[in-house]
Amino acid sequence: MKNVKIFAVAATLSLISFGSFAAQQITQPSGDMQKIGVISAANSTTIGGLEAKLSQQAKEAGASSYRIISVTGNNKLHADAEIYK
Repeated sequence: MKNVKIFAVAATLSLISFGSFAAQQITQPSGDMQKIGVISAANSTTIGGLEAKLSQQAKEAGASSYRIISVTGNNKLHADAEIYK
């Protein structure tokens, strides 16, 4: 049980540091944002995993933010997001 707690803390800390370098998730684009494309992520078992994949893809595409527009699946999730500069 102690190992599970240590793993959970380590995973949480790694996501926090990862998120500081990646694109930010938004709920609604502001007027000065320009849509530059759409990205997809798949084969994740959690919403957090999908968000991390989408954030990394948005960063690699040169976007500063992304907005999730759909999530589907049961055991393996798939998401689509619009990316903005």
